[in-house]
Amino acid sequence: MSVFTPVPEPALAEWLKDYAIGRLVVLKGISAGVQNSNFFVTTTLGRYVLTLFEGMTRAELPYYLHLMAHLSRHGLPVPGPIANRHNEYLGTLQERPAALVMRLSGASEMAPGTNHCAKVGAMLAGLHLAGQSYGRRQDNPRGPAWRSETARAVRDFLPADERRLLDAEIAFQATVDLARLPAGAIHADLFRDNVLWEAGDDGEMHIGGVIDFYFAGFDALLFDVAVTVNDWCSTPDGRLDPARSAALLAAYHAERPFTAEEAGAWPAMLRAAALRFWLSRAADFHLPRSGELVLVKNPDEYRDILRLRIANVPPLPR
Repeated sequence: MSVFTPVPEPALAEWLKDYAIGRLVVLKGISAGVQNSNFFVTTTLGRYVLTLFEGMTRAELPYYLHLMAHLSRHGLPVPGPIANRHNEYLGTLQERPAALVMRLSGASEMAPGTNHCAKVGAMLAGLHLAGQSYGRRQDNPRGPAWRSETARAVRDFLPADERRLLDAEIAFQATVDLARLPAGAIHADLFRDNVLWEAGDDGEMHIGGVIDFYFAGFDALLFDVAVTVNDWCSTPDGRLDPARSAALLAAYHAERPFTAEEAGAWPAMLRAAALRFWLSRAADFHLPRSGELVLVKNPDEYRDILRLRIANVPPLPR
């Protein structure tokens, strides 16, 4: 969530006249994230998040917006999109496709413990189960084809040892048989900053929101688990914390048991998830886009995680 395209307050105030959510009070850009332009919007009737889509076509966007609406209807803490007076989720603002969603309460937890990881694992399993009934299908936009294309684009920017690592991993991933793995709608970017926590009446911290679905797509469910584990369960040096990993995977497994095929593919999926974020960060770093507020993350973190996942991966729970 960055700001590549600024939005003047008068332009937004006029645009909001097509919605039944009151008049604009506060507009604030969001600097976190790397793909779209995002803003906090407060009106006389509520709090929302405005997204201007920078790299996706209008034809692609209904998949994401309707997926969020679908998951919200199934009771998951997902921000529902706001329809305008024409009953459409998608509009146009500053010559960009634009959408409003509900702003959920809570704050990210960047130093999670085993209890946080267990709740994230259970929630992710619920998301996958609810996604099985989602009728639209759109392949993971950061899937194997994108990874191969992006590897070619960034390869010449890398030192020789990293080129060898990249070439070897692309070749290895081409041998992985994904067809035998359970698949469906996945979040594909369930990092710690995309989960909001709030205190419940029982004094426990609970998930108040899951945000940023704009990398979602149809893919192996296990890939989504691997993306999540690589972020939530890694130590500062990139190794997997055994207690947090076990908590997340056991809680997921209790809701949607892993198959034997998934157990066999687990090391490859952790590597694929690390490769995906190494490549996207390398592309953002070496091939940057201009913007008003842009966050570019260090690609070396996921390069090192990939090396560690190649060297050692604990098994899935049986």
